[in-house]
Amino acid sequence: MIHQLPDLDDCLTVSAARVEEFRKNGHTLVHNVLRPEELAVYKKSIAEAAHKYNKEKRKISERDTYGKAFLQVMNLWRVDERVKRFVLAKRFAGIAASLLGVANVRIYHDQALFKEPGGGPTPWHQDQYYWPLDTADTVTMWMPMIDISIDMGMLTFASGSHKQGVVFDHEISDDSETAFKKYIRENRFPVTRAAAMKAGDATWHYGHTIHQAPGNESDRMREVMTIIYMAEGARIAPPKNKWQAADLTTWLMDLPPGRLAASELNPLVL
Repeated sequence: MIHQLPDLDDCLTVSAARVEEFRKNGHTLVHNVLRPEELAVYKKSIAEAAHKYNKEKRKISERDTYGKAFLQVMNLWRVDERVKRFVLAKRFAGIAASLLGVANVRIYHDQALFKEPGGGPTPWHQDQYYWPLDTADTVTMWMPMIDISIDMGMLTFASGSHKQGVVFDHEISDDSETAFKKYIRENRFPVTRAAAMKAGDATWHYGHTIHQAPGNESDRMREVMTIIYMAEGARIAPPKNKWQAADLTTWLMDLPPGRLAASELNPLVL
């Protein structure tokens, strides 16, 4: 029953050091965002919803680089009441707002990212390449639902790479991998990642932070749930590419440029 789900609307304080790290490096790791008893319930709910609404039926060998990287199921909060409780949790939104230094945040969208055993690497990319937004105050929470190690596809960051905005006209692809790898090397951005994460830990990164993930060399599904937040007051920017035009329709309900990014798909959370 929905009313029996653990409440996630309490406040979790983020230290000043963690906020400073996030703003300097473009990413940070917060431990124990979910407690074990909460995780047990929501892990099951998210896995069931992701399985139900996953539309990818091809074998890994039949997919392109992007398709091999993960099973991607988006906006589960709109179709599953249990996942909605998770995505609209004030605990998560409070962390996002603290890291960004804003009073409130809106949902851009959620996505389950399940990397199958044998799944390929996720190429270097910037999320905000896809988003028709006029603000850099965006952040993604990336939370594994199981304990993960590097060989399962640990999220990996180019620290400090968020400060120049979108740097290439590349979607996630082999081309983005090549271009960003060269860019990271030339600019001497430190490449960093956690050695391991416990289920219920979460990384947080700006939309402009360059990041990737290696393939899943384990025999377990890497179950990750993500939520993308934008600062309250963000406005819609004119789409700069076909992906942003698609996002405008899918996540912002075709609101015109200049309007607040505040369709019914983008609720305030705090």
